Amino acid sequence: MSSEYSYDEQGQFYPFFVFTLTSIVTLPLTYNLLAPTKDAAALAPRTKTSYQPEHADLIQALRAAQKRKQRKIKRAIAVVLGWAMMAGMMYLIITTQRTTAKLWNPYDILGISESATEKQIKSHYRKLGLKFHPDKAKPDPAKNETIEILNNKWVDLTKAYQALTDEDIRNNYIQYGHPDGRQSMSIGIALPQFIISEGNGKYVVLVYALLLGVLLPYYVGSWWYGTQRMTKEGVLVESANNLFREYTDNMDEGDLVTALSAGKEFEEVLRGDKAESGLSKIESRILAEGKITPFAGGLSVKDKEKLEDIEGGVRRKVLSLLWAYLGRVELDDQALDSAKYMVAPIAQSLCSSFRAIALAYGNTGPILSSFHTSQRLIQAVPPQASPLFQLPHFTPAVVKAIEGDSKTHLTVQEFMDLPDSQRRSVAVGEGLLSEEQYTTAVDVAQQLPYFRVAKAFFKVAGERFIIPSSLVTLVVKGRFIPPGRTDVPEIDELDLEDIDPAEDDLDALMGRKKAVKDANGKITSREEGKPVSPPTTYAPYYARDQTPRWHVFLSDSKQGKMAVPPFTFTTFDKPIFTDNGKPTYHMQTLKAQFAAPPQAGIYTFVMHAVCDSFIGFDSRMQVTLNVEDASKAAAMTAEDEISEPDEDSLAGQMSALKGSGSVPGTTKPRRRKDEDSEDDDESGTEEDESDTSATNTDTEPES
Repeated sequence: MSSEYSYDEQGQFYPFFVFTLTSIVTLPLTYNLLAPTKDAAALAPRTKTSYQPEHADLIQALRAAQKRKQRKIKRAIAVVLGWAMMAGMMYLIITTQRTTAKLWNPYDILGISESATEKQIKSHYRKLGLKFHPDKAKPDPAKNETIEILNNKWVDLTKAYQALTDEDIRNNYIQYGHPDGRQSMSIGIALPQFIISEGNGKYVVLVYALLLGVLLPYYVGSWWYGTQRMTKEGVLVESANNLFREYTDNMDEGDLVTALSAGKEFEEVLRGDKAESGLSKIESRILAEGKITPFAGGLSVKDKEKLEDIEGGVRRKVLSLLWAYLGRVELDDQALDSAKYMVAPIAQSLCSSFRAIALAYGNTGPILSSFHTSQRLIQAVPPQASPLFQLPHFTPAVVKAIEGDSKTHLTVQEFMDLPDSQRRSVAVGEGLLSEEQYTTAVDVAQQLPYFRVAKAFFKVAGERFIIPSSLVTLVVKGRFIPPGRTDVPEIDELDLEDIDPAEDDLDALMGRKKAVKDANGKITSREEGKPVSPPTTYAPYYARDQTPRWHVFLSDSKQGKMAVPPFTFTTFDKPIFTDNGKPTYHMQTLKAQFAAPPQAGIYTFVMHAVCDSFIGFDSRMQVTLNVEDASKAAAMTAEDEISEPDEDSLAGQMSALKGSGSVPGTTKPRRRKDEDSEDDDESGTEEDESDTSATNTDTEPES
């Protein structure tokens, strides 16, 4: 048997091959490009305000540039080219005429039925011989017949007849599908023949060399090098190493701002001549005398000394730009102002990387500094400056008029808790806010999502007591109450409970369903819960769309160490605002699980609930974890589970007589323990708190 290779010279098969390969790549890319975005910042509602900060056009241009970068222009081009290729191949598939090889069938050749007998076959063959035998056949010019065509026709008829009547030839047909025995195999290659035609071979070799020798190694190398040079926080490994060297146990926010300037990512922004151009101008502006702080950029004397200790170059300019951004210093140069807003998001990503380093050390101070620095980078407020600068139109003169000579700053909540007349008297006036500006500031303040913790407690699902090394859940209950709201309803005590779902309710256990309670507080059903995103952060100076995140962690105040790492919450189980922007005041539940201490005892922690996007929106409270000895907890549980005597026993009848005065033998409903099982099993009730954990829910605002 021999093999024959044939190329697809007529274009019958290679369009199918190319179409299939192209669709394998193009279809997933198209879905990825057109699929609805899952970016919370793109889907979350916005704060409603008409306020536009200075250089709003620059900030908006940077945001638009970031969005264009995220759209993956290269991916879009690849999708367009892929669909163009697929359309071209589909056109060839439709328009190219194809020939299909047929199986050799003697019955079809003779034109008889497969049920014909041997006698019928011989009779039919003799009739065909009268017409197609070479001695009798005459070609018909009208049908373009030739002697050669008629001879070939007779040969085919003879082979077909012999395949049905001759035993040896019939065996060949049955075994190999052809009267002549095993045939040669033809292999079709789905490539047009011109590709391998003489003179084109060098181009084919060149294409293969480019694909396999250049492009493939380049993309694989780029992917591998990219994964090796970046950390999981998305910053360069070299930048993370620089932050690691800058770390100290007593770092404050100013120290961290200086440390962030060591990031290598800034070199991409300030290339070449941009490295030092305008540096002297920036420094002169940020080191000018400030109206509230010693310097206009919000630096302290220590921060100024650190800036001056850095030699000229990218880092010094970056640090100067960061202080200009935080202090909202006007640079009177479009290029410098653009760079000022550009460095803040980079510093924010580096701050997240520093937080991972601080978490590895476990010291509470640097961890909190990383969160507070993140807040100030997003809000463009320097360290130690008043949180009131988060409100629109608030200038140093306005803040000074409100706070006076007080050594402590007012938070936005404290300012909005003042009577409206008092707020107006100190904030509105000549050189301060106009009535319109005051109204805008108050409207924005009343839309900020301030999470006020109502209760926090520990529990173990399905258990009444917490034993050593068990999986403990920290349950935090709270409501979003924007500053200045006066229509806040009272807390429903039932909302402070956390009832465990049934053991067989997998959806509820996995958090896919939420409890629905009736008027008496009992769970009637569970509905599917969809995560709700908070509104995007009101940050008019930040050149990114940002959604706030809340971080909850436990610390040991005596040792200044982190006890339980932060748990991050980006979505909630109930809407925070209605469609028209009014707060819902729904009770939200945040849960964090961790392993209990390995030994029994009473453990006191400080719980920190930190928002990474707003200044002064943090909560801090003392929580107590009571870990019972396993044997003691088992004994107390067994005591509580002693059931009442059966009704048909003597003790049961005596108990019934005492309880209702009914005669023995009458039916008395047994105490339905399951009616109160949810309340009995629930951790966090007053009874359980005395047994498991106590919580001081008095919050202390972060300064």
